[in-house]
Amino acid sequence: MARDTLTRDQIIRTAVELLDDEGLAGLNMRALGARLDSAATAMYWHVKSKDNLVLLATDQVWSELTLPDPGTADWRTAVTVMATDLHAMFTRHPWLVQVLAAHLVYGEGKARHDDRSLALYEAAGLTAAQADQAAGAVFTYVLGNAAGAAATASLTRKGNEGGSSAEKQFRHTMAEAREIAMRYPRLRARLETQAAADYAAAPEGAFEFGLRALLNGLEQELAAQSGPNPPR
Repeated sequence: MARDTLTRDQIIRTAVELLDDEGLAGLNMRALGARLDSAATAMYWHVKSKDNLVLLATDQVWSELTLPDPGTADWRTAVTVMATDLHAMFTRHPWLVQVLAAHLVYGEGKARHDDRSLALYEAAGLTAAQADQAAGAVFTYVLGNAAGAAATASLTRKGNEGGSSAEKQFRHTMAEAREIAMRYPRLRARLETQAAADYAAAPEGAFEFGLRALLNGLEQELAAQSGPNPPR
């Protein structure tokens, strides 16, 4: 495909597909050009650099999020919807966790999300400073939960690429981790149940439980703030 036939949107969409398939380490202009049947140099004409392409792809997927209107739902329901949608986005695109650890992420899609998040907390009755703290706490919680899925995706990809030797190494590592865990009574009790199929996996419903507990705390802060003797 000639340079003047390509569009930036085509390149970004294809970069997202490549990142989903190969992870952050698999993104390069040659691989991207191969998918678009174009020269690697044509990519640079449209997106300048690999780092810039990573930011563009990141903002593209951030625009997938559905943002609730602060005026049509109570703040807690809206925050739950946003946090759950964000968690699902990280699960669909596990490379995002690596991007956030290595890049200063910005763009229209993320700015739109962050602004709406702050609006929800302010609509609940928090001050601007408190809204910043609440939004940061919820975002960090969601990101932390997504890290496990991102690590699993990365390990699975390495195993597929490395063939039987990588698979053997993975099984050996998991066996060692399990052996150590079996020395501790509470871990052993859980590993001996049928529900504990994977030592590294989070229990079912863990994300929802933690988010609910976090929002319960925010609700208590709001109640204390509006009580007869609010804290100073």
